[in-house]
Amino acid sequence: QVQLVESGGGLVQAGGSLRLSCAASGRTFSGYAMAWFRQAPGKEREFVAAISWSIGMTYYTDSLKGRFTISRDKAKNTVYLQMNSLKPEDTAVYYCAAGITMLTITTERKYDYWGQGTQVTVSS
Repeated sequence: QVQLVESGGGLVQAGGSLRLSCAASGRTFSGYAMAWFRQAPGKEREFVAAISWSIGMTYYTDSLKGRFTISRDKAKNTVYLQMNSLKPEDTAVYYCAAGITMLTITTERKYDYWGQGTQVTVSS
């Protein structure tokens, strides 16, 4: 049974940093794209970034390039999202997802497995 478990969320002041983790288990993820999505209050869930599990290629939504970095540690079966220079508008529940899809395909329905989410709150 595939499990994706996010951690690392919390309350941070604007300008601060957080690193989210997503521990993946239950199958081998070779060939999978691992992604982070987020959902702010009252808004639809949106794509943040994705990484190819096998080769480490990455893709970001344009508005977050330069502030957020996605990475993975194959030995630990974990995907990370390093978030720097956080802004109040980054406040959201952040979800980890896995799917067999191209990195540039950012729609939710292409991802088969989802974590439960972790809350990130950025205060001004």
